[in-house]
Amino acid sequence: MHTKPAILLAGVMALAPTLTQAKTETQHTHWGTRWQHLPQTPAPVADLATGYAAVNGIQLWYGVVGQGSPVILLHGGLANSDYWGLQVPELAKHHQVIVVDSRGHGRSTRNAQPYGYDLMADDIIALMDKLHLDKADIVGWSDGAIIGLDMAMRHPQRVTKVFAFAPNATTSGVKAGVANDPVFAAYIARAGEEYKKLSKTPDGYQAFVAQIGQMWQTQPEWDDEALRSIKAQVLIVDGDRDEAIDRAHLEHIAATIPDAGLLILPTVSHFAFLQAPKEFTDAVIHFLDEQ
Repeated sequence: MHTKPAILLAGVMALAPTLTQAKTETQHTHWGTRWQHLPQTPAPVADLATGYAAVNGIQLWYGVVGQGSPVILLHGGLANSDYWGLQVPELAKHHQVIVVDSRGHGRSTRNAQPYGYDLMADDIIALMDKLHLDKADIVGWSDGAIIGLDMAMRHPQRVTKVFAFAPNATTSGVKAGVANDPVFAAYIARAGEEYKKLSKTPDGYQAFVAQIGQMWQTQPEWDDEALRSIKAQVLIVDGDRDEAIDRAHLEHIAATIPDAGLLILPTVSHFAFLQAPKEFTDAVIHFLDEQ
């Protein structure tokens, strides 16, 4: 039984109708408590060249800024690309940065196709084709990290490096009761409000959550052989206070992917890119730019 993702889905569905602004909205920077707070979602990045790509039956929203080797930023489940707003300006100094709203998230549309990480990875490959990108580095958070690893498995010729923050390789890697964590609960509530503001189907949040929740209950479910097939350079990253991902599971992923690195950021959670943006961004830049 896939009980842990089912518990998470139940928490999302319960919180979605009664969305409130939590105390965790307040910015806190104290080293000792920053994992207990959810800083505000960054404003949309200025100077993005934005558009929609028709891929796999949907309209996929994307934005591009900067010059250099391409890096694609993939957000977590229920979120949108604005969450990368503290990373994009620094990365764009040396890279062509592509941000994407995953299918059904943010400004992108969805259709009746069942959600699956293979499908979401294929969406990104199709976008790369539209943008004439032969290869790209991937920076992913949570679902975005899973999509990045999926791309590395199934499209190895298209992926150079994967910075995978807080992925799971099986459903058992998700902690039970995560939706009840105060910070994670605040994120779920915020995601619902942001969906209403950004989506082309603003009244469809419950249906969207139900649709993607079917994927979470059974995916991913990769065995060690699948992980060992990855040829891209991979860094597995997490915060030492992650509310969602079991540490031993994460360490197993890093130990199984050939030559993968492991980085644990201190006193941050599943939302380290907001709680410690400079440390997170520095880690990304170091990984992407090292030879």
